[in-house]
Amino acid sequence: MKARYLFPQDYMADPSVHVFDGKIYIYPSHDIPHDGEDNDDGDEYRMEDYHVLSLDSLDADCVDNGEALHMKNVPWVGKQMWAPDCAFKNGKYYLYFPARDKEGIFRLGVAVSDSPVGPFVPEDAPIEGSMSIDPAVLVDDDGRVYCYNGGLWGGQLEMWQSGSFNPDEHRPEGDEPALGPMFAQFADTMDAFVPEPKHLQILDENGEPVHVYTTLMEPRAVKGDV
Repeated sequence: MKARYLFPQDYMADPSVHVFDGKIYIYPSHDIPHDGEDNDDGDEYRMEDYHVLSLDSLDADCVDNGEALHMKNVPWVGKQMWAPDCAFKNGKYYLYFPARDKEGIFRLGVAVSDSPVGPFVPEDAPIEGSMSIDPAVLVDDDGRVYCYNGGLWGGQLEMWQSGSFNPDEHRPEGDEPALGPMFAQFADTMDAFVPEPKHLQILDENGEPVHVYTTLMEPRAVKGDV
């Protein structure tokens, strides 16, 4: 298939893609152009809502199904709704999204809908114990559901190494062990973690934790150690 723009009319990025009932659904972030600050913490992004895109097939036209969720309807969100993901269970669609709370700390939230395109109704509070950004949700064959997420710098993951939020926390570098992503299992209600999230340690081919220089300079085959 020849490469093409799916949706060139707007600023959308970081998509997660799912097939529900034989139809393709895309869940991207949605940025709003502005002239504000541009820095490593991502303060330039003014992401306020989500739109769900859909295609009947890989070569079909891409459809914008309109606003699925807006930050003004999420009581705990202060700003910046970044890259989301979606999962289907219990006859419902669950939209998982990162956003900064009123104190500027990234948390994960969940919103629910009867339709894969929304509108999604959010919970009043973020998922307890959640942190950082970019959730990826796996519904396993046995019905259990897992969340993997995390991002450094603006994603704030390194700021949680002590167990509580510390914006001055040391960020691993050089030959120090790399900081792995977060991992957690969802409760059957899909709105809580059981047990609390923990870091995934990624090992190299010798069974040793990968170092920062390894992940940046020397790509290797790795495996997850939960």
